[in-house]
Amino acid sequence: MEKRKASRSRRKPKARTQDIIGGDQKPINPKWQKYYNRLVELGDAFRERQADLAKDALEEKPTMGTHLADAGTDSYDRDFALGMLSSEQDAVYEIEEALDRIQAGTYGRCELTGKPIEPTRLEAIPWTRFSAAAERQLEREGGVKHARLGPRETVADRSRGGSEGT
Repeated sequence: MEKRKASRSRRKPKARTQDIIGGDQKPINPKWQKYYNRLVELGDAFRERQADLAKDALEEKPTMGTHLADAGTDSYDRDFALGMLSSEQDAVYEIEEALDRIQAGTYGRCELTGKPIEPTRLEAIPWTRFSAAAERQLEREGGVKHARLGPRETVADRSRGGSEGT
């Protein structure tokens, strides 16, 4: 009987959920705690909004029995919801990457220059990876692509069939 008791005491402890999913995280640097909390809140809000947009996109199914203009509006609404869903997915990705940088201890440093990112910039854009100067440099060099509309007059000219501003 002594052997049995001894072998039982050598058993490994039961696995915890954190052991399985890797939930043992390093403590957050107190300097970045407010940014971490804000990023988590933003990520949750975006995910909730994504669920609503996905639901809206799935519900917007044009039927053939409706008026042609109504079907066109329904199609536009569905395309718009899917476009918003795509852009918000990009935002969620950036937020998750920022949370990973906080965990890794690299948050708040510009990925291009290695210098600290300005606190006011982090307040405005907590998921940013670049300082304002580095972002401007990347935009000048074409390293960062942003969707932009042309000047207001060129959009109106194109819609009338004009070729100005193209």
